[in-house]
Order: sequence, then C-alpha cells, then structure tokens
Amino acid sequence: MLKLSLVNQLRTTYKRCLAGQSLQVQLSPTEAEPAYPEIRDPSFKARKQKDAADWHEEIRQVPTVEEKMIKINMPRYYGYKVVDFNDSKIPYNALPLTQHYTRTVVEDLELPSPSASASTSPEVADQGDKSTSSEDALVKATREDVIEALEFAHDYYKHLEKLPNSAQPSDVERERILTQIIVEQLNRTLLQALGEEYKHLEEVEVDYNPRHEAFWAVGGVDPPKNVQNSKKGREWQKDEANESIDRLVQYTGTPYLSLRHRKQLSPWKTPAESEDLQLSKQLPRFKHDPRTLGYSTKHQHATNVPGYWPKGNEHNFGLLSFQSRAHLQLRPKSYGEQDLQEALHALAIKSSYAWLLAQANYNGFNTYNELTYPMNTQTVITNGREWSFYEYQLNTLLLHGKHQEENPRVNFCRGTKPLPLYAEISSSGKCVDFNDTTLRQLLNFYANVPSIQRSIGEQQPYVASDITAYENVEQRDFITKTFKHLASNRPRHLELPEIYLWEKLYKIDNNNRAMEPKRRFFELDVNPWQRPLDQHDKEYVPRALRPGVRKNQNRFKKTYYP
Repeated sequence: MLKLSLVNQLRTTYKRCLAGQSLQVQLSPTEAEPAYPEIRDPSFKARKQKDAADWHEEIRQVPTVEEKMIKINMPRYYGYKVVDFNDSKIPYNALPLTQHYTRTVVEDLELPSPSASASTSPEVADQGDKSTSSEDALVKATREDVIEALEFAHDYYKHLEKLPNSAQPSDVERERILTQIIVEQLNRTLLQALGEEYKHLEEVEVDYNPRHEAFWAVGGVDPPKNVQNSKKGREWQKDEANESIDRLVQYTGTPYLSLRHRKQLSPWKTPAESEDLQLSKQLPRFKHDPRTLGYSTKHQHATNVPGYWPKGNEHNFGLLSFQSRAHLQLRPKSYGEQDLQEALHALAIKSSYAWLLAQANYNGFNTYNELTYPMNTQTVITNGREWSFYEYQLNTLLLHGKHQEENPRVNFCRGTKPLPLYAEISSSGKCVDFNDTTLRQLLNFYANVPSIQRSIGEQQPYVASDITAYENVEQRDFITKTFKHLASNRPRHLELPEIYLWEKLYKIDNNNRAMEPKRRFFELDVNPWQRPLDQHDKEYVPRALRPGVRKNQNRFKKTYYP
C-alpha cells in the first residue's frame, strides 16, 4: 500500500499534466546538471569510421618518427596492396589521375624576360631592371663555365663508349648515363660559381641517385569487382557495395641528384589561396581503377624515405631535384605533343609530392595527420638538352575518405614547357646554339634562398621524443632494427601461403573432396593478409644470456611495438 505522501505527489503531478504545466525536475542550486554520454551512430559504417579515426589519433600520439611508421604498418604482416607509382612509367592520359591522387592544381610558370618591366610603374620597373641586370650578370659569369661543363660531359661519355669491354646500352640507358654526367657537372659548376654570392649553397647537402619513396591513401575511387561482390554477400554491407573506397599508393623513384637545406623555401601561395573549397571541387576526379590506365598493383610495406634516415641530419627540407625523362623515348609518337607535355606534368607532380611527403613524414606528419605549415620544393626534368622547370607547394596530406570532398586545401604545381639548353654538340666537340633563357631559369632555382627556419616545436608538433632519448638499449635497438627492416622491403622468411589451382577447382569452386581433412588456411577461415605485424614467434634467448636469477623466465626477447 502506498504511503500518503507518495499519493499526494502523484496527485500533484496529475494536476500539473492536466493544467499543461512543465514536468521538468526543479534542481536545487547545489545540484549540477547531468552529463550525458555522446550519442553515437551504431551502424556498421559509423563504427568503422570511428575505429579509423581512433587509429589515426593513435598514430599521432606515437612519440617518435620511427615508431609512427611502424604503427602504420602494424595491421599488415605481409604489407599492403598498393598502386605502384614510380618515376619510370607514365601511361597515356595520366595527368587527371595524378592530380586526383595528389590533390594538385597545375599552373604555368612565367619565365623572366628582360622586357617585362617596360609596361610597369617606374618603381617596379626600377626593381625589375635591377633584378634583370643581376640575372644577366650571373648568366655572363657562368655561361662559359656551363658550356665547358657540357662539352666535357659529352667528351667523357664518348670516352666511356670507346672502352674495350663496355656493353652496348639501350637508347634509354644511354640517355640516362649521359644526362647523369651532365647534371653532375652542371651542379658542380654552378655551386662553385654561385657559392660566393649565395651563401646558402655552401650549406646544401647533395644526394646522388637518392632513394625517394612515399606512401599515402587516396579516397574517392570506385571499388573493384571483388570488393563489390564481397560486400554484396554480407547483409549489413549490401547498401554500401558501390560506394567509393580508399586506395593505397606507394611511390618509388631515383632522381639524378637532389639538394637539401636546413631551412625551408618561402611559399608562393597564401593561406587564403591554398584553402579554397570551390577550387578543390574543380580538381579532376579519376574514380576508375588505376589498372585501367596501365598502372600495376603490388604488396609491400608502407615506406617513406626522402633519401636519408631520420635524425642525425638537420638538412630536412628539399631545395632542388633533377628527374629523368629517358623512359619517355618509349612513348609512342602517336600520343601527340599534348600528351607528352601532360606526362611531364604528371612526373613533376608525383615526384615532388612524394619527396615532400617523405620529408613531412620525418617531421611527424603522414597521410593521416595533417600538415601544420606549407612545404615547397623545386623540380627539374631533363634529358641533358631539354629542361622543364617546376615549383611545387605542399599544403595538405589528407586525401583519404571524406577528405577527398570536404578538405578545402589543395596543392599547387607550376611549370614550364621543355626549354632547350643547347641545340647539339658538333663533331668537333663544341656546343652549338646555347640558350641563355634556359640557363637564367636554372640559375633562378639555385639562387632561390631558403629563408624559413622554424623552432623544433613548430617544425615537429607531433614528435615528442627521439629514440636516442630512450634509456632502454633493447628498445632502441628493436625500434631501429624493425624500422629499417620495414624500409628495406625484404621478403619475409616464410612466403605468403598459396592456393594451388587444383585446390581452387576441387575445394573452393566445387566441393568434391568432402572427406579430406580440412587443414589448409582457407578451409580454417584464416586470412593471411589480415595477419598483424606483431604476430610472429619471438626471438629465443639462450639460458646463459638470460638476465636475473630465475633462468626459466624471460626465455624470449621482449618486443617494443608501438
């Protein structure tokens, strides 16, 4: 039986309901407002997005650069399935895909001309005259030395061809060898000639044939047939079978030569110009599978290598790189001049983007953690005689998932058409029809002074420590060994299990061996591609080397995965 007080309370509440009064609980001043948990979408897609966001945040929280790369590779023991981007293959009509996969806007680079100041104001014209006169002075001071370097490079290459046991290289390899000699000789000449006036050239680090690699994720790509069929076979994913997915990209390249400096180049686009949602929506969208153009896929670990190992070297920003165009000899002439120009643009975009992405990775950024400041570099594509000049500004790294549509930032690349440095080398070994305009543009790239120097906290906001600061020697050795093993891309000591053709026919497609014991991995519902990086046997420690008194413990070495 209810007490009288409770009955009175119910009667009062009933009267309020009839009178239309509010039933809100009157809290006393001492009582705090209730804190309700966040309302979450329980759908499968929302949960997957939440898991991905949590993983990206975990990568950002990892303290060191090496551990960040290990963390990215943790989900795959045998590596990711990636689109093979490289500097030696550019299919037909590759520019739209390259712009989509790098979020890059292409512009024309205006060449400086002596008459450019004729139609400007007197003050601007005066400044232009001074800069033009200084450029002309540099051209006059270096012209003879550059011509001598070109003639020496051709003479040296002829000497190499006349060696008794020298093999006959292909046309592509012949151009690559000759261009390598020319680029090295011109770089040596210009560093000597400009080093006294431009002091930043005395501090640059020169890398010969460096290893440039970069890994990133791209969204907005149509799913392949196997992904569609897999989703259609699951009731909770039927409606999402045709939705766009992310594709993983791995770039590998080897330029002729690259220059690095401890300071950054100044950006030539303002933040307002870099964050333009309307401009980002106008970028080309290549939603088809990249294999439709001729790109291939492979399995490997994610690697970001800008030509050197992290730390131990303060020259972390690219100044200039020289790329090869020798493989364009194999391009059919029927593609036309327009496609050749687009191929040069595509090569400049992906090589510049990949090099800057690898440098950003050593500063704590990656494809899942956004840049906090722009990064710039200069790229030259040459075959020794024709030179194409490009400038690239990296503003964003977020290209995956919803960022493909919602990210307002874009990257910029501006470049020139191929410019001849000389017409030919005569039979007597002399340079014919030397082009001062091409030399002036090359000198401008060398004379571009990097002036931005940031503090460590601003330059590496997501890097909290360095592995040299770890007191545990085993931890330092484990992280270094694991990071360099992943970067080496050596195959695993146990190969990926294979499904033989007779198994595909008699066990998977047709169940004709029902009495045979189920021992194979596909019969036990084991997906070897889903094996994580830390799922392996630990290294055994001999009893005599085990620390402590209890020798039966600590039989295996401890791992330090992030």
